[in-house]
Amino acid sequence: MSQTLKCISPIDGSVFAERETLSREDAFAAAERARAAQAAWAARPLQERIDLVMAGVAKVGEMNDEIVPELAHMMGRPVRFGGEFGGFNERASHMAEIAKEALADIEVGEDETCKRYIKRIPQGVVFVVAPWNYPYMTAINTVAPALIAGNTVVLKHATQTLLVGERMAEAFHAAGVPADVFQNVFLDHDTTSALIAAKAFDFVNFTGSVGGGQAMERAAAGTFTGVGTELGGKDPGYVMEDADIDAAVDTLIDGAMFNSGQCCCGIERIYVHESVYDAFLAKALEIVKGYKLGNPMDPETSIGPMANVRFAKEVREQIAEALEMGAVAQIETFAEDDGGAYLTPQILTNVTHDMRVMRDESFGPVVGIMKVSSDEEAIKLMNDSEFGLTASLWTSDVDRAQRIGDQIETGTVFMNRADYLDPGLCWTGCKNTGRGGGLSVIGYHNLTRPKSYHLKKVTG
Repeated sequence: MSQTLKCISPIDGSVFAERETLSREDAFAAAERARAAQAAWAARPLQERIDLVMAGVAKVGEMNDEIVPELAHMMGRPVRFGGEFGGFNERASHMAEIAKEALADIEVGEDETCKRYIKRIPQGVVFVVAPWNYPYMTAINTVAPALIAGNTVVLKHATQTLLVGERMAEAFHAAGVPADVFQNVFLDHDTTSALIAAKAFDFVNFTGSVGGGQAMERAAAGTFTGVGTELGGKDPGYVMEDADIDAAVDTLIDGAMFNSGQCCCGIERIYVHESVYDAFLAKALEIVKGYKLGNPMDPETSIGPMANVRFAKEVREQIAEALEMGAVAQIETFAEDDGGAYLTPQILTNVTHDMRVMRDESFGPVVGIMKVSSDEEAIKLMNDSEFGLTASLWTSDVDRAQRIGDQIETGTVFMNRADYLDPGLCWTGCKNTGRGGGLSVIGYHNLTRPKSYHLKKVTG
């Protein structure tokens, strides 16, 4: 029996879109079509696959005037920021540019008696489960390289951004990617788990919560299906005494508050050397007090509602608990704060790691700022987390940043920037942030399997 998925708009709580989930029978049929189409797709020349994927990306760009307000309605990001096509195109373009080298045979050796090499073979059918917070950019991280590598792709998008998968499928099909090669599906949790357990897919890429990632791994248990996960984060920033304070404040506070704090690699805790703490805090408060909270359809709005009332509820609870434990709220409640999805961006001081707001993922517009006296103290605090996605280090000393970076338990180390996904680097994490890696040449390695050839020419 199908279920109805409903996207509730955070703007006003109305139902913006709804779709029926596939029945179990139809879901398995979709996976079977993807499998049947895979060999012919992989047999196409690599350049042809690249061209078709990039044509699909361009078609998404042509839809941007419709996509931007659609995103505002679905998940609350203000229209003034213009959507995601810049990053969407950058990531796909990079993966297209490196495909020939990344997917090339690894030559081991050849002489008159023997030829040996390793090929990169597509996994087969890749299942992509994408999140709502950056729905286009997170999806393309896997969709583009998976298709380029010769896999077929089944995309399941988050209910909060129900229309994104349809948009992408429409664009890619219009560009000439066969319908069975790239499919968008609407599935309930039980059917999703049943498909994975039945080995309907050869690789699963999931971006979302820790609980969701655990459910994916449980469904795949015993199947030997590869599962890549990018889960929670509690990313720290560390501002050293020799940092460019203006740049550090601008970047870290934007990293904490942009998209209403709903960023996988958003800054959720900041440690500042005691000698520059007061200056940093003063500048941070000035920035946040200047935000305009409101309807994301208004071009003057700089921070919109959180994507769902329940997400805002969790942030409010974390803040309230911290205040009860002695934290200080530095931002007075905005007039537009409605107690629901519209939430005042908040900076907390006098925070400790005894507080959930400094330990649990907040995924909202709140950041705690702590004073530290040494690199050793900052490293200990940065590592005091169950998560490990990115860390942002602010200093004028590259050697110092590298030395500290080597001691931080994280997937990416930034120096003098934050909250950015470089497609030339592997997007990866450790601890409860998950495992695997997307983008870069390593992204192609995860979306393919090695196949070795030992060809003996002479038998006598």
